[in-house]
Amino acid sequence: MRRFSVFVLLLSSVLLYAQETPLTVLPYTPSLATQFMDKSVDPCVDFYKYACGNWNKLNPIPGDQASWDVYGKLADENMRFLWGVLEQAAQAKERNANEQKIGDYFHACMNVDAIGAAGAKPLAAGLAAIAALQSPNDLAAYVAEEHKQSQSNLMFGFGSGQDYDDSSRVIAHAGSGGLGLPDRDYYTKTDAKSQEIRQRYVKHVQSMLEMTGESPADAQTDAQAVMTIETDLATPALTRVEKRNPYNLKHKLSLADLQRLTPAFDWNIYLAKLGAPTIQELNVSEPKFYQRLNVELTTQSMAAWKAYLRWHLVHSRANVLAARFDNANFDFYSAYLRGVKQMPPRWKKCTRMVDHQLGDALGQVFVAKTFAPRTKQDALQMTQQIEAEMGTDIKSLTWMSDDTKQQALKKLHGIVNKIGYPDKWRDYSSVQIQPDDFAGNAGRVWTFDTRRDMLKIGKPVDRAEWFITPPTVNAYYDPQMNDINFPGGVLQPPLFDPKMDAAPNYGNTGATIGHELTHGFDDEGRQFDSTGNLKDWWASADAKAFEERVSCVRKQYAGYVVIDDIHINSSLTLGEDVADLGGTFLAYVAWKHATEGQKLQPADGLKPDQRFFVGMAQWACGDERPESKRLHAAIDPHSPAEYRINGVVANLPEFGQAFACKAGQPMMRVNSCRVW
Repeated sequence: MRRFSVFVLLLSSVLLYAQETPLTVLPYTPSLATQFMDKSVDPCVDFYKYACGNWNKLNPIPGDQASWDVYGKLADENMRFLWGVLEQAAQAKERNANEQKIGDYFHACMNVDAIGAAGAKPLAAGLAAIAALQSPNDLAAYVAEEHKQSQSNLMFGFGSGQDYDDSSRVIAHAGSGGLGLPDRDYYTKTDAKSQEIRQRYVKHVQSMLEMTGESPADAQTDAQAVMTIETDLATPALTRVEKRNPYNLKHKLSLADLQRLTPAFDWNIYLAKLGAPTIQELNVSEPKFYQRLNVELTTQSMAAWKAYLRWHLVHSRANVLAARFDNANFDFYSAYLRGVKQMPPRWKKCTRMVDHQLGDALGQVFVAKTFAPRTKQDALQMTQQIEAEMGTDIKSLTWMSDDTKQQALKKLHGIVNKIGYPDKWRDYSSVQIQPDDFAGNAGRVWTFDTRRDMLKIGKPVDRAEWFITPPTVNAYYDPQMNDINFPGGVLQPPLFDPKMDAAPNYGNTGATIGHELTHGFDDEGRQFDSTGNLKDWWASADAKAFEERVSCVRKQYAGYVVIDDIHINSSLTLGEDVADLGGTFLAYVAWKHATEGQKLQPADGLKPDQRFFVGMAQWACGDERPESKRLHAAIDPHSPAEYRINGVVANLPEFGQAFACKAGQPMMRVNSCRVW
């Protein structure tokens, strides 16, 4: 995924962010944003600063953001447009079914007086259910109800997913979970900062438990119990790097096998309460985690488990509760962990919630208002151009055997291009949305989503399904679906416009397409075949040659410093780094072929090739708070923005030629890396 692929900047948006008003149309300025460049910087020394050096001066990080950059700004402006859509839907007298649901949901979310008056009442039923639990034998039914009615990862994660061995069918998947901190490493690292975070976390848990009615003394004891259980659950869980190898996640077991792993947890009761169909087999991604869960179920006291359940109840509902809960949640997760200075305005929270929970309903309105059929056709045409270049590239590889090439081409030709929006929209007709019940609305949508997810189990895979909402400003590749997905939000002017100067257009949007295609052949994606099955289709010598090439990339990025003494975890970011490099190269070649025979002229003081690379770089212009950098270094599979640019161009001779760089300069690596 290439986080908000953007090839131009919203020149008009600098002033818009001082105005708390929704947009009726998205502003559009079809030109390269040269005012954000710093031409005093030598592009051969630091190309990122050359292309983006003035960004931070003109665009300081807003108080409600952990970072601020081109894609974030564009996503925020797109959200402002959605705000206008929702305001209209909330106030209109005549509405269709989707407009009623998104309008009433938004209205309920914006009604802070009613939410405040409700206080902790939305927690009452859950707290009563926890109080009534008598023994660990009662936990299965409670956990099922909580999984059904919220987005909690209480104890573990459970849902549907494609079978690793047969991607045409959906089976149940059971994974690790049960944590309140962002990653298992937060519980296991011993450095001073990690210890400080854990101490602050325990205080946050205590504070939230006090808001549910516990005394300070009881809440303090319970918070320590929560930390003990979560630490025990985190310890056997796989790291993010380990999860990048899909073979580490493939463990197909019978339901009886899972029951033997966790005899203290009644899976039949859990599945019945959850509404799952009859399950014969499922994938258990981390068996050692479930073994540890069973130990916790048999050794922790019922009082400790009740404390854990109360914490996750309030934690999972904090964003739909009264301000004191929401504020405390913000103070720890956003202010402390990410360095955000102030809460976002209410309209942003509510717009995000509607998009997250009723994305297809909002998406239909969004598409009808913004997405022209021509846009879909033009985006598909560019995608097909980049795919053709990748096919040529695969055929020309000197390090890959003919047999493996044929399998690679089969996979490339099997990729499905999803552009704009799904062919079939999700039906929310069974979901009741009320204009005065925010927490209830959220719970009913969660229950709807859970039921929909459970009904997939045992059925053929719906390969037309999207896992991203149409207004989203992003794109992704799915290795088991073997498809690339570009929603309407990332294909709106100025994010995508074929009328734009072709050089920056291909530099960014073309590179984004190439990026997603390359994900099918990165260190993780290459392990899936043309239909999405986890299958080794590589000759051993070719796999070894591939590893030698990606090792070059891994070593390069491991040398970059994120903040203080923290280096990029290049084993975590490898897939994105390889995709950035391959995608940019493919886009460059596609641009050259698309403009072959044309007499391209300089513009804005830049030659055509220079404009390609500046366009490629400027999607990443931005800045990030130190706390957020530290967090992302631990959990984000993407390298920091400056290295996603400098790390790529330093490996491309075409860049050196465009800017007349000399051998040995920082942007001209002596031993450059090349995979695809």
